[in-house]
Amino acid sequence: MGNSALRAHVETAQKTGVFQLKDRGLTEFPADLQKLTSNLRTIDLSNNKIESLPPLLIGKFTLLKSLSLNNNKLTVLPDEICSLKKLETLSLNSNHLRELPSTFGQLAALKTLSLSGNQLGALPPQLCTLRHLDVVDLSKNQIRSIPDTVGELQVIELNLNQNQISQISVKISCCPRLKILRLEENCLELSMLPQSILSDSQICLLAVEGNLFEIKKLRELEGYDKYMERFTATKKKFA
Repeated sequence: MGNSALRAHVETAQKTGVFQLKDRGLTEFPADLQKLTSNLRTIDLSNNKIESLPPLLIGKFTLLKSLSLNNNKLTVLPDEICSLKKLETLSLNSNHLRELPSTFGQLAALKTLSLSGNQLGALPPQLCTLRHLDVVDLSKNQIRSIPDTVGELQVIELNLNQNQISQISVKISCCPRLKILRLEENCLELSMLPQSILSDSQICLLAVEGNLFEIKKLRELEGYDKYMERFTATKKKFA
C-alpha cells in the first residue's frame, strides 16, 4: 500500500479517533500511528500479516478503547500492551498466540476478550484478576482442562467450544457472574461434568453438544431441574 494512501488514513484518524486498515497485506504495525498516540480510541488492523507489535509504541495509546488484530500472524504479545489502561475490547482471533503476558491482569478496564483460533494450551490465570471482564472467547484453542482458579473469574459469558477439554474443576460453579458457559465439541465424559454446574451455580445457558455423551443423559442428572428453572426464567426475561 502506498505512503499517500496510508497518510490519508492517518489524517482521517486524526479527526475521528478511529484507525481502520483491514485486508491490506500489512506485515507490520504502521509506525505512522505514533503521531496519533494521544487521540486514537479504536484501532482495527484485522486480516493482515502482522507478526509482532512494536513494544515501544503499542503501550502509548492512552485513550485506546478497542484494539482488533484478528486474523494476523502474532505469536506473542509484548508486556507493553498491558499499559492500555482504558482498553475495553481486545480482539485477537485467528493468530498464533500460546500465552498472554504475565502482566495481562493490569488491563483493568477490559470487558471483552476474543482469543478464538489461537494455540493457548491453558486457561490464562491472569484473567481472574480482571474485575470488569464480561465476555471471554477462548474457542478453537488447545485447552485440555479447567483449573481451580476458574472460580475467581468474573465473566458473564465464557466460550470454550472446540478445545480438548476433558476435565473441569468443580470451582467453575463458584463463578459469581457466570451465566453462559459454552463447552461444545470438547472431550468431556458426562462423569467429568461437575453436577454443581446444574444444581448450584448461576449458569442459565450450558452448551455441551458434541462431547462424549448423549444430551439426554445430561437431563437425567441430579440438579438438571434446577438448571432448567434458571434457563426458563432467563428465557422469559428476554422474550
